[in-house]
Amino acid sequence: MWIYILVFVLTFCFMEFMAWFTHKFIMHGFLWSLHKDHHRKDHDSWFERNDAFFIFYALVSIGFFLLWKYNILDIGLAIGLGILAYGIAYFFVHDIFIHQRFKFLRNANNRYAKAVRRAHKMHHKHLGKDQGECFGMLIVPFKYFKK
Repeated sequence: MWIYILVFVLTFCFMEFMAWFTHKFIMHGFLWSLHKDHHRKDHDSWFERNDAFFIFYALVSIGFFLLWKYNILDIGLAIGLGILAYGIAYFFVHDIFIHQRFKFLRNANNRYAKAVRRAHKMHHKHLGKDQGECFGMLIVPFKYFKK
């Protein structure tokens, strides 16, 4: 049982690295065409092309669930749940708390919440794909905790 909990926690933590890596080198790299509408609101839709990245990670998570279900990978459930849990956390922090795609969690004003907002604001000050900063989501550089 402990191995599954450990795999779940490690997967969740590893997903922060994957979010940073994907955001820096893929979203701001060769798939900028899917991500740029997130930096420049040049459309009237609630949905963004950028939302395709959620679908990709959902499919990866489902793949691990299936590997577990068909007895191919014993820890597949723990990995799939770790990816899912990170996706939910990312959705709440990024889409709900920061970008207010749903109008709640507006008043979170603790030190961590302020740091996350500052870091993401610095990321969005760059409208192009180059010269960005703060590509992660849940782990925020210490300088953004300062007042």
